[in-house]
Amino acid sequence: MSEKEPGYTAPDLGLVGAEHVARYRETGGEVGYLWNGVPTLLLTTTGRRSGLLRTSAMIFGRDGDDHLVVASMGGAPRHPQWYLNLEAEPGAEIQVRAERLRVTARTASADERPRLWKIMTEVWPNYDVYQSRTERRIPVVVLSPA
Repeated sequence: MSEKEPGYTAPDLGLVGAEHVARYRETGGEVGYLWNGVPTLLLTTTGRRSGLLRTSAMIFGRDGDDHLVVASMGGAPRHPQWYLNLEAEPGAEIQVRAERLRVTARTASADERPRLWKIMTEVWPNYDVYQSRTERRIPVVVLSPA
């Protein structure tokens, strides 16, 4: 994971994880909606083992009424926990700025993935670099209003 990888821009990690989620919630997205110049949402899933609600801040794109997120985890060899949670229970909640919305998640099909991937790499070009770091096919997740 080198800052010198072609096409890779190292993000500012000053606001990440639980702090990002907390500040976003406290301010209705006034702090945290824009992260490194791109829009983020909060995704709340149900833990597949614990049953507890888990919230992550995610870069997102739009495709009509749907929100799109990418299960990249920086190109790690395994899927992120939130993605595994959505596979087990596709009902979730997102928060975009102050608005909360129930959604149903699904993984983009092989046919639609190239178009949706392009939408997401226009938002965050590092996704192409993340894909080059792993042998797994990084999923694009479609979050449709429930």
